[in-house]
Amino acid sequence: MNPSRNLFIVGPTGAGKTSIGRRLAEHYGLAFVDLDQAIEQQTGASVSTVFELEGEAGFRQRECALLDRHSRDEDVLLATGAGAVLDPDNRRSLAERGYVVWLQASIEQQLERLARDQRRPLLAGEDRRARLESMYAIRTPLYQDLADLAVPGLHEGVIAAGERCIELLDRHWRRHAANQESAA
Repeated sequence: MNPSRNLFIVGPTGAGKTSIGRRLAEHYGLAFVDLDQAIEQQTGASVSTVFELEGEAGFRQRECALLDRHSRDEDVLLATGAGAVLDPDNRRSLAERGYVVWLQASIEQQLERLARDQRRPLLAGEDRRARLESMYAIRTPLYQDLADLAVPGLHEGVIAAGERCIELLDRHWRRHAANQESAA
């Protein structure tokens, strides 16, 4: 949605949604909310523990409720979980309530960035590549349909990636306050 007061970041696991999201929120003066961290704060348990106790369905219910709540806020940057786009209501909320930025990452980039990460329950097991490829096939068309702006993943650090995102957003995102929109 353009113009919008909110930025929402979607993308695959390991794309940098949290790291880059923090930088963007600081730059634009937005409150930062990481959806997985919000679930952990609400439950008092790690995402892995929520998955273990409630399964993916229980986790997704919590994710949907918090996405709905935080996407209604104003002047917020919401970094979603990689799978939040699987739910049609989530996609509708994101599309209607903010400007959606898709941080892209190739399978190779994901494997490299997540090589030591043992926290992500959907990547547990032997063949990470196969899991990432399966998620990529399902989620990429959803990200593509939802995104107002796609940011290709490059081999660069968080600071450089954040600066590149800011440059792209400054060219494409029109940020207006709600009262300015209704006055127009």
